[in-house]
Amino acid sequence: MSVEPGTAPCTVGGLIGVVHLPGLPGDPRPLAGGFPAARRFANRDADALIEGGVDAIIVENFGSAPFVKGGPSEPLPHHQLAFMAEVVGDLVRRSPIPIGVNCLRNDASAAMGIAAATGASFVRVNVHTGAYVTDQGLIEGRAAETLRYRRSLDAEHVQILADVLVKHARPLGELSVDDAVQDTLARGLADGVIVSGRATGAAVDEDTLAKALSVAGSGRLFIGSGLTPEISLDWAPKLRGAIVGTWLKENGRLSAPVDASRVATFADAVRGRWYPEEAA
Repeated sequence: MSVEPGTAPCTVGGLIGVVHLPGLPGDPRPLAGGFPAARRFANRDADALIEGGVDAIIVENFGSAPFVKGGPSEPLPHHQLAFMAEVVGDLVRRSPIPIGVNCLRNDASAAMGIAAATGASFVRVNVHTGAYVTDQGLIEGRAAETLRYRRSLDAEHVQILADVLVKHARPLGELSVDDAVQDTLARGLADGVIVSGRATGAAVDEDTLAKALSVAGSGRLFIGSGLTPEISLDWAPKLRGAIVGTWLKENGRLSAPVDASRVATFADAVRGRWYPEEAA
């Protein structure tokens, strides 16, 4: 049985393409050319996503690995946040589709602040509720802080898409998919939940997805990794949307630029098939 979340219907949906920012100055593997080159890199991939027909875009500091935890004890570097705000703000101004932001590894307050200041539509939070052991150490969800910060900024329009049993992590204690989804929506008040495979680009376990669907309902469930045009034909009608990064790049290689023709192939395969917002 699906939960009855305490928030408005999830208005973000469809095919969400990813702009994986490159390494920035100060990162272990910075892109040659500094901030100007990184800006060109981001604009190139964003333009290809828009040309190919995605329904939304999310910007992530993916090239800044290894990531800091995020949050009060280990926040993202100031210059990194400033650059992300610049990229997101530019996309909001020139793009007709919703724009989101994810501050890896888990700086939800930073993402919310960027979204509120730039007019972005949504944020992704890897650990919204619960506690997870990750390659950054122990990360605890800060749902209470994130929701109150959103209200203090008068930014209720910024939707929170939260991972459950997030990739590259394990819950600190035993936690079923059902309980994770229930806690994230009914207690963490997320607007949508994301189910992913075990790693970047990995397919989602179908049994896990089915269990999440039974609790979240179609109007709030997203796939966060491993979706292909072929797989999407079966799952899209049961989902509010999907976040797709790797498949949309040249030859499906994570390190390659976004390929507008592959984006168009994916967008054409799923157009009109997603679970509709008005039914959420």
